[in-house]
Amino acid sequence: MPNSIGDSWRLDRAILAHADTQPDRIALTFDNVQISYGDLRDQVETAAAFLASHLDAGDRFAVYSMNHPNIFVLLLAAARIRAVMVPLNWRLSIAEIAYQLDDCRPKILFYGDDFADSIPELTAKSSVIATAKANEALFPIEDLGAIAADNGTGDGTGHKDAIDAPLLVVYTSGTTGRPKGAVLPQRAMRSNAIMSTHAFDLAKSDITLNILPLFHVGGLNIQPIPTLIAGGQIVIHKTFNPAAIIAAIASDKITQVTTVPTMLAALLSHDDWARADLSSLRMMAIGSTDVPATMINQIQADGIALVQVYGATETAPTAIYQTADIAFDSVGSIGRAGIDCAIRLVDENGQDVALGTVGEIWVKGDNILSHYWNNPEQSAASITDGWFHTGDMARLDTNGLYWFADRLKHVIISGGENIYPAELERVLNNHPHLVEFTIIGRDDERWGQVPVVVAVRRDQSIDAAAIISVFDDEVAKFKRPKDVIFVDALPRNALGKIVTDQVAALIAGS
Repeated sequence: MPNSIGDSWRLDRAILAHADTQPDRIALTFDNVQISYGDLRDQVETAAAFLASHLDAGDRFAVYSMNHPNIFVLLLAAARIRAVMVPLNWRLSIAEIAYQLDDCRPKILFYGDDFADSIPELTAKSSVIATAKANEALFPIEDLGAIAADNGTGDGTGHKDAIDAPLLVVYTSGTTGRPKGAVLPQRAMRSNAIMSTHAFDLAKSDITLNILPLFHVGGLNIQPIPTLIAGGQIVIHKTFNPAAIIAAIASDKITQVTTVPTMLAALLSHDDWARADLSSLRMMAIGSTDVPATMINQIQADGIALVQVYGATETAPTAIYQTADIAFDSVGSIGRAGIDCAIRLVDENGQDVALGTVGEIWVKGDNILSHYWNNPEQSAASITDGWFHTGDMARLDTNGLYWFADRLKHVIISGGENIYPAELERVLNNHPHLVEFTIIGRDDERWGQVPVVVAVRRDQSIDAAAIISVFDDEVAKFKRPKDVIFVDALPRNALGKIVTDQVAALIAGS
C-alpha cells in the first residue's frame, strides 16, 4: 500500500475501487446474507446521497447499533461526503451515551432494532435533533425531512483534502473519567491499514471474522477495514457467541480473526474447540491487555500465529505489533514499532529512556488522532510536537521488541473493556455512610480484572450490597464494582494522596 497515492486517497474510494474490477466478489457476509462489492458500492452511494441531503461537511451523525453491515455502509458514506461518524458503545447506560451525544452534538442518530425502546429516553436526555431506524435494509431509508435546528458544521469544512478531514469521533475515557472524543481523520484510517496489512499479510483471499464490537476502533480497524481495502471478505457476527464462532471458522473458511483475552479464553474452554476444524485459520490477532503465555502457546501449538497488537483508540489503533514470522519466537512481546509510525519510550520529563528501561509509550505518525473533540486542554496535554502520550509503559530489548510493563492511568481492563476508576468514584462521591474510599482493579479468573471498592465506613451497619446499588442506572453493568472491601484506613503518601499499590496489597487475597 504505497504512500504515493497522496491526498487523493479517500476511504470509500480505497474500498469501492474493487467494485470496478470484481463487482461480484463478496465483501460482507452477515446472518447468511452476502453483500458483493458491487452491492456495497450501490448501498454507499444511496447512503451518501441521503446523508448529503441532511448534513454538511464536518457534521456528525451517531450510530447506536449492534454489529451490522450498515455500520460499514455509513462509514464509507461519511468518508465520501466528509461527514463524521460517532459509533456509540451500546454497553453504556443511557446517561453515559447522552453525555457523549451532548458533547459531539450529532444531527442524526441511527439506531438498530435492539435499541428502539431506548430512543425516547435517549433523545429526551440529549441534544439529538433527529433519529433514523437502521432497519435490515437501511437504504433507501424513510426521509427525515428538513433538519431545522443547527448543531454546527464542526471542523470538517476547512480541510481541502479529504485525507485530512475528520471521519470518526470515538469516545474513550481518561484519568479524569470524563469521556473524550478522539477525532480520527481519514489519514489515520489509511495509516492503520498500511500497518494492519503488514501485520497480517492481508490479501484479497482473506476471509476475516469480525467478532469485536464495531463501536470500538479496534473492532473496525484492526482487521475489518484493512481487509476490505485489500479486497477480501468480512464475516460479521452480531455478538460474541463461542459456539457460533467455532462453527463459522470451519463453515466460512475463516483465515483471520481478532479477539481479546477473555474472548479467546472462552473459545479455548468451549467443548467444541478441541474438535474444531481450524485448517483455514492462518492467523489470529489479539490485543487489549496482557495475554497469558499459556494461552498464546495453546493457539500456536496448532500452527496458528497469534499476533499481538498494541495501540489505543487515539492511534486508530495499530502502533506496535508482531508479525507471523516472529510470533512463535517472541511470546509475550507486543512486537515491533509499526511501519508507518514512530515509537518513543520516555521518562516523566519526556526524555528518552535507556534501552531495556521502562518508559511511557509515545506514538507519532499519521495514525494518531488530530485532537480530542471540544477539548483543547486534553489535546494539548496528550500531544507534544506530534507525539501522542499513551499513558502505557513498556521496555525495548536489543531485538527491537517491545514488552508491555504497566499502565500509568490505572485503567481496569475487564473483559477487554476499559474501566476508569475516577469515573466510578464520581458516582460514589459524598456518600453519607463512607469516610473515604477508592476503586481499584482486582485480578479475576474470568474477566482479567474487576473493579472493587475499598472503603472506610462511617456507619458500620452499611453493607457491600448497599454501596454497589448506588451504581445501578448510573453506569453500564460491566463497569459496576463487583465487591466492596471495608478497611480501617486507606494508605496515603506525604501529600495525602491514596497509594493505590498499597491498597492493592492491603486487599490481596480478599
